[in-house]
Amino acid sequence: MHKNVDLITYTTPESVGVKSENIERYIKRLEEKGLATHSMILAKGNEVFFEHYWEPFTADFQHRMYSVSKSFVALAIGFLEQDGLLDLDDPISKYFAEELKNQPDQNMHRQTIRHMLMMSTAKPPQDWLRAQPDDRVKFYFSNDDRESRPSGTIFQYDSTGSFVLCALVERITGKLFMEYLREKLFDEIGVSKEAYCLKCPGGHSWGDSAVLCTPMDLFRVARFVLNGGSWNGKQLLNERFVREATSKLIDNDFKGFASRSTFGYGYLFWRMHHDSFYLNGMGSQYAICVPEKDMIMIYNADNQGKDPLLESIFDGFFDLIVDESENRALPENKEALDSLKSYTDGLKLLAQTGERNSDFEQKINGATYRFEENPMGITKMQFIFEDDRGILRYTNAQGR
Repeated sequence: MHKNVDLITYTTPESVGVKSENIERYIKRLEEKGLATHSMILAKGNEVFFEHYWEPFTADFQHRMYSVSKSFVALAIGFLEQDGLLDLDDPISKYFAEELKNQPDQNMHRQTIRHMLMMSTAKPPQDWLRAQPDDRVKFYFSNDDRESRPSGTIFQYDSTGSFVLCALVERITGKLFMEYLREKLFDEIGVSKEAYCLKCPGGHSWGDSAVLCTPMDLFRVARFVLNGGSWNGKQLLNERFVREATSKLIDNDFKGFASRSTFGYGYLFWRMHHDSFYLNGMGSQYAICVPEKDMIMIYNADNQGKDPLLESIFDGFFDLIVDESENRALPENKEALDSLKSYTDGLKLLAQTGERNSDFEQKINGATYRFEENPMGITKMQFIFEDDRGILRYTNAQGR
């Protein structure tokens, strides 16, 4: 049974100082850019003032949150520290001595949990998907790259490092990391029972990339974090850790210009302008938290390959929603609210336009196409057409 689920309420945009017409302008801007949006939740405090799902997505759909998962791992590490089960300045070798016994690089032995949380590890990451190891943890610690530096030196995105932190949670607790978070956090804040995480070779949870949960689940976690680790007046995770995790602890601006990924990094949380922070997943899985306005946007999509357009998601949110909002209730505007509802009710997932069916279907239906070597590692592909349903089957390094 979920606890305290009544903490989240629903209201109109105007009641929290946001114009309905600005939300419509923002969404139209995203649609005009050709972004493949799945869902959006906008909230101020505990009040959700806009929520929509692009057909065929629904509120119950379990999204793969990709690297948003890393921020979940950070929270699990925070609970371990709070319970006295680890120290952030412990070297990782304290917990993975066996895996490191054949690693000659002492920088890796001395690499600390804190520095791993900050993406400032000792070695450049290796591509485990291409290598296909039997155990991803062992593969990480066998890194034989000659380049090395003391951990904490520079920011270099190390996805597998955060995966190892997830494995650390499971090694210390003897539980799947999502089970541990269920006990420490999820049940208290109302995260759905169906939330889970895929696994990697070796049986470890794929904690750097494969948490699946609903957009509202993600909102609840983001709300908890923006609350400084409290929920409904109860401090679940100490505020010091949460504030530290979401602050700028290391610089990641190597090009000298402002973008969504150059405002600094905390403990597996990204920084953003307006003294804000966000949880960030591939393809545009975002939970953007703006403390000065006590505002959150949850945005789920599949915008892979559209990197130049992604700034518009952030810019539009800050320009039209955050900056234009007022710290007082606005007069209700039924006409603008009805217009917003009418416009969004007709929105569907971005898809190719044209006829639904084609004679070409029968020419390729069931045929197997074999691929030459390619960056995605796809070796073969099939298209299957059954009635009004199309199925794409492909085989890559992860299997069929």
